[in-house]
Amino acid sequence: MTHFSKTVLHWYSQNKRDLPWRGSSDPYKIWLSEIILQQTRINQGLPYYLKFVEAYPTVSDLASASETEVLKLWQGLGYYSRARNMHAAARTVENEFNGIFPSTYKELIQLKGVGDYTASAIASICSGEPTPVVDGNVYRVLSRYFGVDTPINSSRGAKYFKKLATEVMEPLDIGEYNQAIMEFGAIQCKPQSPACEACPLNSGCLALKQRRVSELPVKLRKQKVKTRYFNYMVYRDPKNRTLLHKRTEKGIWQHLYEFPLIESDRLLEPEEVYEILEKDDHPQGAISLWKENPVVHKLSHQHLITRFWIVELKKEISQGISPEKLDEYPVPVLVSEFLRTYKNSYF
Repeated sequence: MTHFSKTVLHWYSQNKRDLPWRGSSDPYKIWLSEIILQQTRINQGLPYYLKFVEAYPTVSDLASASETEVLKLWQGLGYYSRARNMHAAARTVENEFNGIFPSTYKELIQLKGVGDYTASAIASICSGEPTPVVDGNVYRVLSRYFGVDTPINSSRGAKYFKKLATEVMEPLDIGEYNQAIMEFGAIQCKPQSPACEACPLNSGCLALKQRRVSELPVKLRKQKVKTRYFNYMVYRDPKNRTLLHKRTEKGIWQHLYEFPLIESDRLLEPEEVYEILEKDDHPQGAISLWKENPVVHKLSHQHLITRFWIVELKKEISQGISPEKLDEYPVPVLVSEFLRTYKNSYF
C-alpha cells in the first residue's frame, strides 16, 4: 500500500499542472475550485474560477451578492444547482461562521452543496485532516489498479472505495496526496486511452494484467434519457421589447430566465401554436418560426428539442425588456445561443 501512495506522490511532483489554487491553503479558494470543477473539465472551469475570484475575492463578497448576479456569472457552466448551493453556503459561512470559511470536515459537511468528497478535499488540503478524497478520477485509479468491479455508483461501491482509499492514502502528507491521486486519474489513468505503457504503477495494476482496463470502473446503467419538446415564444412589441420569465419550479435551470415556454409532446405546427396562445390567453400576434430545424440541446438525462417562435405584437408589452437589458439576465445556454445570433439581426 505504501508503494502505491509513494509512487503517486512522486509522479505528482513531476507532472502536476500549474493551477491558480495549487499551493493555496485558503479554504474559500479551494472550495470555489472544487465546486466549479464538479462535473466540469479544468480547461472549461478555470476561466470561471478566475472570474469568481475577481468578482468575489472573499466569501463575504459572495454572500452579499444577489443570486441573480451569481447565476449570471455562472452562465454557461451548467448544473446550475451548484451555483445556487454555493451562494447559499457562502451566506451560511457569513451568518453562522462570522465570515470565516471553515476548514474541518465536521464543519464543512454542514454547508449546502458540500458532500464527502468536497469536505475531504478542503479539510485535507487546508488542515491536514487525514480524510481521503474519492472522486471520479480516484474511483478509476483504484478500480483499475486493484481490479475492483463493484459498481462505483452504488451505495456498496461508495462505501468500499472510501474504505480502500483510506487504506492506501498517505496520512502524513494527505493534502498533497489527495491532489496527486486526482491528478493521476485526470492525466495518467484517463477514461479513454490511458498511458499504461508509461504508467509508474503498471507493474502492479490488475486491470492491465487481466486486460480489463477498458472495462473498469464499472457503473450501473444510467437512467433512460427523456425527450422533451420546448416551444419558446419570442415576443416583440412595437418598441422592440420582449418578455422573459423566471423558472421557479424545481428541475433544470431553476431561477434562470427564459422566454415564455409551451412544452408539447411533439413538434408543433404554426396553427397549433396560435391555437394554444389563443386558448390560454397569451399575448397574440403574427407568428413565424425562427428556424425550421429545431435546436437539439442535450443534458445528462434529457434531450430538449426546441423551436423559437417569433410573435410580432401590435400592442406594447407591460414591463417589457429592452434589447440592451437582456444581457443582465442569467439564461440557459440554449437561450443564450439564440440571443447571440438573433439579437444582432432583430433586437
